[in-house]
Amino acid sequence: MACNRVCVAQIGAPHGVRGEVRLWVFTEDPAAITRFGPLEIEDGSQRFEIEQLRPAKRFFVARLRGVADRTAAERLSNASLYVPRGRLPPPEDDETFYHADLIGLTALDQRGDTVGTVLAVRNFGAGDLLEIQPAGRSATVLLPFSKSAVPAVDVAGGRIVIDPPEGTFED
Repeated sequence: MACNRVCVAQIGAPHGVRGEVRLWVFTEDPAAITRFGPLEIEDGSQRFEIEQLRPAKRFFVARLRGVADRTAAERLSNASLYVPRGRLPPPEDDETFYHADLIGLTALDQRGDTVGTVLAVRNFGAGDLLEIQPAGRSATVLLPFSKSAVPAVDVAGGRIVIDPPEGTFED
């Protein structure tokens, strides 16, 4: 259940007055983002090439072709950047996957009963969380994406096995 595009970075606030932006890179090797070719925003209406990338404290500073001043950089704040999946290297083994591969997987409990479906992978600064839509409920649940809470990921089989903290999926 592969996605056509993968989110590889998010633009933050402008950095300085010459059009540079703060960039949070989601790839294993952050410098690899410069080799993926043009990146596009979520709706596909704009494409950018990274002209320069340098590390800062908790993010990178990027100069994007066509973004020449602070005003142009401000318009891009919080934009997610995507790359066609075909430009990314394939996963090296069954234990390696892209977060996009998790979207749509069935979440099973330790007994093998269906609990819900993975809607998204979120990160609010303290680590990755799986957003799961429980079967038959409208409210979603956030589950830490850790080995203890998610002991098995089977992308090829279309499922994950979860061991959530007690009460996580109760009404």
